[in-house]
Amino acid sequence: MRPEPFLPELLEGKDSYVRDQKSELVYHRAQSRVLYADTDRSDVVYHANYLRYFEFGRASLMREVAFPYAQVEDDGFVYPIIDLRLRFFAPLRYDDPFWVHTRPGELGRVRIRFDYVITHAESGALVAQGYTQHCALNSKGRPVAVDPITVKTWADFPK
Repeated sequence: MRPEPFLPELLEGKDSYVRDQKSELVYHRAQSRVLYADTDRSDVVYHANYLRYFEFGRASLMREVAFPYAQVEDDGFVYPIIDLRLRFFAPLRYDDPFWVHTRPGELGRVRIRFDYVITHAESGALVAQGYTQHCALNSKGRPVAVDPITVKTWADFPK
């Protein structure tokens, strides 16, 4: 099945935010390049490394909104992944520049979700899409309500 096109345009001149012209959703974006160590014998990025790229996108978004993971953990919360989806459309190869587009997804009482789109930075080709769902836990590993700063981050994310 062919995916919907992803057509990002800069949001109000901010290089780190784009709006998809098709869905009109806003994403934070962070750029990186494929390392040689990320590739496999078939000369493409090994599939599990896309989860690392998702983490890079999450961490970049949270750092941009002034709530990096170190502060989340200092505040007594951890957010392990409890569900994920990853769909592939085109390969990345060694030294390819790429964008990880990340946005807050669904927000529940104890769960949060991040949505992702990875594109080739030069061609604009859609590489992968997916999400990660996380559960809020306290420092003892018990489920708790999502922390107030994350709730505010979801509410304040550009529309």
